[in-house]
Amino acid sequence: MGEGESAAAGPSGGELRGVRSSGELADYARSRLIESRLTPNGISMTGLVLNAAAAVLILERHFVLGALAFVIGSIMDTLDGRYSRMSGKGSLFGAFLDSTLDRVEEGVVIAAIAWHFADSGQDVAAAFCVLVVLGSLMVSYTRARAEALGVECKVGIATRPVRVVILAIGLLFAEGELIADVNLLPAAIYVMAGLTAFTTVQRVWHVRGQLKLLDSS
Repeated sequence: MGEGESAAAGPSGGELRGVRSSGELADYARSRLIESRLTPNGISMTGLVLNAAAAVLILERHFVLGALAFVIGSIMDTLDGRYSRMSGKGSLFGAFLDSTLDRVEEGVVIAAIAWHFADSGQDVAAAFCVLVVLGSLMVSYTRARAEALGVECKVGIATRPVRVVILAIGLLFAEGELIADVNLLPAAIYVMAGLTAFTTVQRVWHVRGQLKLLDSS
């Protein structure tokens, strides 16, 4: 029995015994992940589903649960690109799908927040949600357009991770659900509107300078 169990466990046990450092363990886990059926597009679609769930939870006024779904879905959005590069399973369409779904997911969650504001009589905050969506799109567009012109454009404050953090904080502390009488969701929207507008200007100014250098060289 002992010999049979040892032989059955031989391949995986031997592989794990050969792993002696954290780097080797990471390489082992990476190789197993690459050999799996997981695809970057699958990760992207999972992020979409989680963000859609976050929007529904927000409409039902479950802001803490909505924040958790939003954060996990946003993490999936960052993982798909990294996994694509690491595994070699990526494709041009996958990169296009990833970027497209990122915009859709952010827009869906902000739209749910705008609906909540409008439904609760917070008209100014609802209007600012429109500015946030516009600003977020412009932050992405300015980078994409700059890179199409051959200019790298990663400058600016309101990158996607920063926007996720700000919005997650706003959702966690929305309408006194986590802490009584504390509602940071409108403030989070106002901050995002300001930062996305500022980042758009930053990127336009950066691209202007870079293109001047290219023209003069």
